[in-house]
Amino acid sequence: MRPQLSKAIAELVGTFAIIFSGCGAIMIAERFPGSVSHSAIPAVFGLVVAAIIYATGHISGAHFNPAVTAAFAIARHFPPRQVLIYWTAQFAGALLAMGLLWLLLPTGQLFGATIPVIAPLKALLWEAVLSFFLMFVIIAVATDTRAEGTMAGAAIGATVMFCSFFGGPVTGASMNPARSLAPNLFQGECNTLWIYLVGPFAGTITAALLYEAIRCGPADKDSKGCC
Repeated sequence: MRPQLSKAIAELVGTFAIIFSGCGAIMIAERFPGSVSHSAIPAVFGLVVAAIIYATGHISGAHFNPAVTAAFAIARHFPPRQVLIYWTAQFAGALLAMGLLWLLLPTGQLFGATIPVIAPLKALLWEAVLSFFLMFVIIAVATDTRAEGTMAGAAIGATVMFCSFFGGPVTGASMNPARSLAPNLFQGECNTLWIYLVGPFAGTITAALLYEAIRCGPADKDSKGCC
């Protein structure tokens, strides 16, 4: 199989797994009261992210997030010509996951849409900050050889989890345009969708550029006392 196709399939499967598991947990909690506690949902998102990173990271780099892909490209850690391929796979995986959940589960009101409970501009900043935290961890463990690479999945999954715990009640803690687009379309909640399309890109790109600015190479360490 061609490498580009292998990478696209890995991104599709990974994004599918995250949306199917995370949004599926939200839908099951509503449709089967008492089956899944609301406090368990952030853990579901964090654990599936960690698991699927270990499963496919060596194939595609395990982005599963259009904003992460864009940030890697802008920071020159990813070929720009492959961005559209990854975006297509990520959005397709999210839409396929939601379509299957819609088919398999009983009718309900919730599909895991991300809806802010604060003013739109505040929600935009909130999503940007959460996405900044996520990308800062991702680019550190994924691109810096001094970071503990074997712990990448655990570190990124933990970041998703803790951001979801405190950010979920405010904006839904999306941090991922694909994670918001698919469930919001199925739930018919599109008025504030722009927040989750703009905020994550702003946060991840800022984090990637900042990490590149403070990254310490061997020369920096010798001449400037960098850590």
